[in-house]
Amino acid sequence: MKETLQQLLDNCIERGTEEDLSALAHVLKGFEKKIDHKYPQFIDGLLHLERKIDKEKKSCEITVPFNPVWNNALGIVHGGITATLLDTVMGTAIHAILPEGYAAVTNQLNIHYIAPGIGDTLRCKAEIIHHGSKTVVIEGEAFRSDGRKIAHATGTFFIIQK
Repeated sequence: MKETLQQLLDNCIERGTEEDLSALAHVLKGFEKKIDHKYPQFIDGLLHLERKIDKEKKSCEITVPFNPVWNNALGIVHGGITATLLDTVMGTAIHAILPEGYAAVTNQLNIHYIAPGIGDTLRCKAEIIHHGSKTVVIEGEAFRSDGRKIAHATGTFFIIQK
């Protein structure tokens, strides 16, 4: 496996543009932080995700730096990346208030895309609307670095026993 990875890396370095190499370095730095246990999951490292959880307010906020890896053909953040970030911030807010031995999984996620994802960072926040015994309803928003909202989401999550 190491030889294969080294060949892939050498090929990318040899043939990649400066933008390609910058994006690759960003991804590799994130994976390195995951390997060094600075991020709990690979997706956190890939996105360079920073979390702030407020258990009292039943809310969470995450911030990520933009990277061309996430862009669609129009040069803006792919909607699937925005959806992943919203799902992550919403799930994190819920997990923070659940008792030990329980988790939440996405049942339904509805996203309204409002503006293009451009800029230096993307900030997402989520707040719990309703916490029942089997489901949680939550609301999330995504903002680009100039403060403009790019997406609004609502979701329902099932509470499950681990």
